[in-house]
Amino acid sequence: MTAAVAGVDEKSEIRRRIEELGPWFHNMRIGGIETAPDHFLGNYPACKWQTFAEVLPKDLTDRTVLDIGCNAGFYSLEMKRRNAAHVVGIDHDPHYLRQAAFAAEQEGIDLELHRMSVYDVAKLKRKFDLVIFTGVLYHLRHPLLALDMIYEHVAGDLLLFQSMQRGSNDIPVLERDYPFENEDVFDRYAYPKLHFVEDHYCGDPTNWFIPNRAAVEAMLRSAGFAIKAHPEREVYLCRRAERPESVEPPPCG
Repeated sequence: MTAAVAGVDEKSEIRRRIEELGPWFHNMRIGGIETAPDHFLGNYPACKWQTFAEVLPKDLTDRTVLDIGCNAGFYSLEMKRRNAAHVVGIDHDPHYLRQAAFAAEQEGIDLELHRMSVYDVAKLKRKFDLVIFTGVLYHLRHPLLALDMIYEHVAGDLLLFQSMQRGSNDIPVLERDYPFENEDVFDRYAYPKLHFVEDHYCGDPTNWFIPNRAAVEAMLRSAGFAIKAHPEREVYLCRRAERPESVEPPPCG
């Protein structure tokens, strides 16, 4: 068999495996073949990554990374390309974990993958230099608990956070407390809000709580994360800080 024929056969096998593992939410280029070329968001998540890639260290040598809701592993692989010492990816859906394992295998990259919910991160029994928590919060029925669990059990230093946002992009000036009789403050357009979706949004029954900007930033602070960079509307780079004294630690998973 000639090298040219072998190359064609190898590409055909990669294409077959990509189709077998579909559908894909991450559009990734594996062996020169795109996994989701017709993605409704374009070349996603690469187009998103380009808007905030510069806020993370370009060299992650000796650092560990946890990618929560890793999907097909786009961000996990990017962290390995930045020389991360060890990357762990978790997702509740085995379908996505199979995709991530295949993508990593094709690139010759070692990823540690686990089927696990964000509520179970205590089971990892270790903390990470960087936690990636993107595209997950609005799919959760208990979003603040998830942030608390991340802070308490796995966040060692940096948190890269992203959530879909709807509503006001303004940050209101608020007092630390209001009397019981003051109801008007809740009617302010920019007041921190979580929009609850009872049925579907964008055809997805798992879009539960969609925050506005003020709610995202308030929740991050409440969980104990100090915002260090806000490179685009939905994305924040945070550092683990002191938690508010009024916050009780979450139970172990």
